[in-house]
Amino acid sequence: MKIKANGIHMNYELSGKENASVVVLSHSLASSLGMWHPQIGILSQHYRVLSYDTRGHGGTDAPAPPYTLAQLGEDAMALLDALDMDVVHWVGLSMGGMIGQQIVLNHPGRFRSLSLCDTAAVLPKEADPVWQERIDLARSEGMTALVKSTLERWFTPAYIARNPPMVDVIRRHLLATPVDGYAGCSEAIRGLDYLDRLSEIKAPTLIMVGEDDPGTPVDASRAMHDRIPQSKLVVLPSAAHLSNIEQTKGFNRALMAFLAEASPAIP
Repeated sequence: MKIKANGIHMNYELSGKENASVVVLSHSLASSLGMWHPQIGILSQHYRVLSYDTRGHGGTDAPAPPYTLAQLGEDAMALLDALDMDVVHWVGLSMGGMIGQQIVLNHPGRFRSLSLCDTAAVLPKEADPVWQERIDLARSEGMTALVKSTLERWFTPAYIARNPPMVDVIRRHLLATPVDGYAGCSEAIRGLDYLDRLSEIKAPTLIMVGEDDPGTPVDASRAMHDRIPQSKLVVLPSAAHLSNIEQTKGFNRALMAFLAEASPAIP
């Protein structure tokens, strides 16, 4: 489904129980709402589930860059307003977790809970040339040039060897991402700098990360955990960046337990 919010047409899907608490799912860079397929089924049994495509991704408009994290946060809040959703649970992975930090810091009353998965609150300065290199490569050679290295960061070698069909699904997400969307959101991520504000977060917070995540490593999650009052940290074994896919059972178990404790589902 599509709806106009914050000046763009945003693609989204709704599932689950109509009168239950809302869980919002926000995906990673160069993916789409389809990456949440392993979570939709179990969440929909207990909650109203909203998944959406971020600006520049999937079926959502991809206007010319630059983008900012503030803008991506405004998109998300405008979508919630357009759908008459007031207070929600936010589950964000990678870029989705960065957007989650942006909006919970600026709209704290709108969130029952916050789940920050395989993400970070600040990027080291030495990462900046790496991001520029990826943007330049996408601009010059297209998304195909980024596929191999991205999949190798997102999944462990063992998972890639065992699960070619699922890896191929994510490969297709990567290839379908518009270059403007990838470049714009990459520029937004380069501006990430929320670490010193995390102590302001009062919503119940789950921080979850794959133990083998090279892009947003366990240390980045520990830094968030140390600063967010009463947050919970879960490290998933044998998982890289897309831990919701690589360790679906462990991810879902931890997420469902946290959501139930943060705000019991409506029967």
